[in-house]
Amino acid sequence: MKVAIFSTQAFDREFLDAANSSFRHELVYFSERLHDQTAQLAAGFPAVCVFITDQLDGATLTTLSGEGVRLIALRSAGFNNVDLAVAARLGLTVLRVPAYSPYAVAEHAVALMLTLNRKIHRAYNRVREGDFQLDGLMGFDMFGKTAGIVGTGKIGAALAQIMAGFGCNLLGFDTYRNPACLALGLEYVELERLLRDSDIVSLHCPLTPDTHYLINRERIALMKRGSMLINTARGALIDTAAAIEALKSREHFWYLGVDVYEEEGPLFFEDLSSTVIQDDVFARLTTFPNVVVTGHQGFLTREALTNIAETTLTNVSDFEAGKPRPENRVELAK
Repeated sequence: MKVAIFSTQAFDREFLDAANSSFRHELVYFSERLHDQTAQLAAGFPAVCVFITDQLDGATLTTLSGEGVRLIALRSAGFNNVDLAVAARLGLTVLRVPAYSPYAVAEHAVALMLTLNRKIHRAYNRVREGDFQLDGLMGFDMFGKTAGIVGTGKIGAALAQIMAGFGCNLLGFDTYRNPACLALGLEYVELERLLRDSDIVSLHCPLTPDTHYLINRERIALMKRGSMLINTARGALIDTAAAIEALKSREHFWYLGVDVYEEEGPLFFEDLSSTVIQDDVFARLTTFPNVVVTGHQGFLTREALTNIAETTLTNVSDFEAGKPRPENRVELAK
């Protein structure tokens, strides 16, 4: 099948081309992001392959449908960038990669925790400048602390296993009680208690209308003084302005580690080092010494990229054969 691949990075080509040796699809790469102004590039393609940076709103989907597109193949687990109601109305099939490597994202969350806790980012810069003082670099033992995991699916469960290895007490919040987490001794509690009792809070839930700004001003006020907040899921789970207020006051959490940002679209996956960043909220966020921001790289491991490529092309083949896998299909909730 002929597939138009948008928002292409070098690593996309490498892993998709390697996987395609077994599938023999016709892959055409576009560096452009998919939105209503670029959708016409997909003319003549029955399938488009998109990333989280692509905007599949009603206008974009309408144009794609008019150009003959029948399949939206997401090379991601998240699908909040797709208007599923319009896709259903137009008869477009949306397939995703529900699980590519939960360990990749969970391990990145832990990397953020350790960096913030032991001030690795600050120590690295000091040593490069010949400054070997230890003032301001004190951290805390992870052992015995309480880790609250919001969302205990595959990624949350992988994180729970790691945190149990550190000797942490585990709290969880989810509508579904994961047996793997229960076996580790994780206690499921209401979100409010999790925020009150946790030394480290890590977010691993999808972005939906119900979880938008899940961590807002009121919930931040419940968090322990000196605690840590980690987000490797979706940026809009956190009200960034409220988080900045909390960081300035130091009355609640003291550390913030994020791999995602609610307005990351114009920023992430681009080289903006020679430009002036226009997002004042993001710019303020990066001024804090107790904040670490990475550019949505939690998924970026060889294992994860291999699985993403293989599952994405399998989805294309299954659709072409008229047998898309139900577990990979994304549909509007009934």
